[in-house]
Amino acid sequence: AQPEEQPKEKRKDDGRGSFVIAPIPISSPAIGSGAVLALGYIFPFSKTDTVSPPSVIGAAGLYTNNETRGFALGGQFYLKQNTYKVTAGFGRGTVNYDLYGPADSASLKLPLQQTGQLFRGEFLRRVGWNFFLGPRFSTGSSTLTLRSDSGNTVTPPPDLGLNTTLTAIGATLTRDTSLNRFYPTSGTYFKFTSDFFSQSLGSKYSFQSYVTTFAKYWGLSENQVLAYDGYFCATGGKPPFYGNCIYGASNQLRGYVAGKYFDRYMLTTQVEYRLTLPMRFGVVAFGGVGEAIPGGDQLLFRNNNFLPSGGGGLRFQLSKQYHVNLRADVARGKDGHTFSLGMGEAF
Repeated sequence: AQPEEQPKEKRKDDGRGSFVIAPIPISSPAIGSGAVLALGYIFPFSKTDTVSPPSVIGAAGLYTNNETRGFALGGQFYLKQNTYKVTAGFGRGTVNYDLYGPADSASLKLPLQQTGQLFRGEFLRRVGWNFFLGPRFSTGSSTLTLRSDSGNTVTPPPDLGLNTTLTAIGATLTRDTSLNRFYPTSGTYFKFTSDFFSQSLGSKYSFQSYVTTFAKYWGLSENQVLAYDGYFCATGGKPPFYGNCIYGASNQLRGYVAGKYFDRYMLTTQVEYRLTLPMRFGVVAFGGVGEAIPGGDQLLFRNNNFLPSGGGGLRFQLSKQYHVNLRADVARGKDGHTFSLGMGEAF
């Protein structure tokens, strides 16, 4: 059967790609101050394929003043008239961060160093109605050590000082109806992933991880976009603490330090207003609310512990051809604020 027709990506007729490079300074309460050097190449995998979205390959390196360091390589390829989507990535590094105690005892934290590596790949096929479905595989290992004894005792994780291997197989289901995934102005985005970590695969822990995200975009005018994002994470079994749903580890929600709020379940919702300005600049304003939810018999929402977030940011186009932005955001959460930079939109 012939693949379904999909709206064509807007790109230049010559079919050439676009390089994106940015030295990105960072200042994070979690890992300190430093810089990320990111390099990407966006290109049509086949010049005769006018249906598939552009493919991407990229690399990034990180270093901060608390001696957090690492690198990552990856790529995402759309093939055969948007019939297949292949994604693969590898990262290795050392992260120095704090593991916080209970939410009502913010002064209690355990300074940890985690060194490790991770490989993840997935192979998806379009199955109809613009849905892509397929298997995914991830494997990695890490070693946790205590950086120092601060005197604020938090119960150490059980695998402190040990090399831990985590291996999983799973599945991904996704659907994207936007015309430009780097800067969506209309349409929706949906993604569901499941990962099953098992000792039979060589993993030290056996647990399950499920993540669902849904986004919708409205073009208010030629230069204005309203974006909505909903996110849900759940874990089952007996994961290590870093296998749980962690606030601050991604862009749901901005304004929180990774390692302070994490639990078996996490739910967030947020909206963002985006305005494109002349001279490649743009501005955004955003706000949202979420919750880290305990497992077991404590699934009820704790109304006094809802986690609000709000802030704004500046954008600068690194690629006019594909509208890829350099992102700089200041966000305020329940306990303080964060400043973050990155490539592409938050969602």
